[in-house]
Amino acid sequence: MFKRLCLLVPALLIFRPALAQTVVTEPSYGPELEGFDYPYPVQHFAFSSQNVDLQMAYMDVPSVGDARGTVVLLHGKNFCAATWEATIKVLAEAGYRVVAPDQIGFCKSSKPVHYQYSFQQLAGNTNALLASLGIDKTIVVGHSTGGMLAARYALTYPDQVVRLLLVDPIGLEDWKSEGVPWQSVDQWYQRELKTSADGIRQYEQATYYAGEWRPEYDRWVDMLAGLYRGPGRDVVAWNSALLDDMIYTQPVLYELDKLAVPTVLFIGDKDTTALGKDLAPPAVRAKLGNYPALGRRAADLISEVKLVEFPTLGHAPQIQDPAAFHKALLENLGRAASAD
Repeated sequence: MFKRLCLLVPALLIFRPALAQTVVTEPSYGPELEGFDYPYPVQHFAFSSQNVDLQMAYMDVPSVGDARGTVVLLHGKNFCAATWEATIKVLAEAGYRVVAPDQIGFCKSSKPVHYQYSFQQLAGNTNALLASLGIDKTIVVGHSTGGMLAARYALTYPDQVVRLLLVDPIGLEDWKSEGVPWQSVDQWYQRELKTSADGIRQYEQATYYAGEWRPEYDRWVDMLAGLYRGPGRDVVAWNSALLDDMIYTQPVLYELDKLAVPTVLFIGDKDTTALGKDLAPPAVRAKLGNYPALGRRAADLISEVKLVEFPTLGHAPQIQDPAAFHKALLENLGRAASAD
């Protein structure tokens, strides 16, 4: 009898239904971030630049109640307009109209195969967008690469910028002169093709969030990684490579003393961001991305400036500690007269 039961057990196991398995689906998005939802309606500004027809995606969020002016939010390289979600809500409720564009080459905007990227060009594109919306006076807030762009915008259109707010801007040091080796666009492209969710997460944890990680950060990891999983992977990586070259070769450091608008500089003291740091020799790498020192040097160069430091935060204070960042932001915004 015992022998018979032993023979039955394997048979029962063979016919036992397979245990349900949890399949984790990694999101994949189109080349213009199709499939990823933004927190507010997305509109598109169509224009021609460098003999190419382009479209620039943007959110235009009205103020709650009487408008105190317009705030333009400029995103960083590894960010999109959508990453300003919490900031847009805070600003709109505080009485500001908010315009948050995706720059050409990023996120939901066009990604041309041939385009001479420069911060002047991106500033011109942004100015054309604002002109189409009837906006001629604005407060400009720029984060990371968007901080470089915001500074360039204020240098190019000083009469249209009421106040400039820079959040952990890059370009406060010249990586080339500091010893980060030059890379061709083709080399940047090969690096960009290796982009993965794990790589993004590890990098952001170390530099953006000062070693911390929270589940809500994964949405922004998936946003970026999904672009590289999708059908537009090659053109996304190619545009990112062109943008890497722009960022490396066009530091804003040398023109900070020419800024003629009231400026607020927000610095997360735990930030260590520096483009191409991993390419540099160890001795060079060790001194790059010292944001407390970079922030103080930048403040010394700008004629009318206020420096606000977040001692425990990294490269993205608006995401890592929204309450602290938004409190400081609202305290330093002021009022922007506008024609909108």
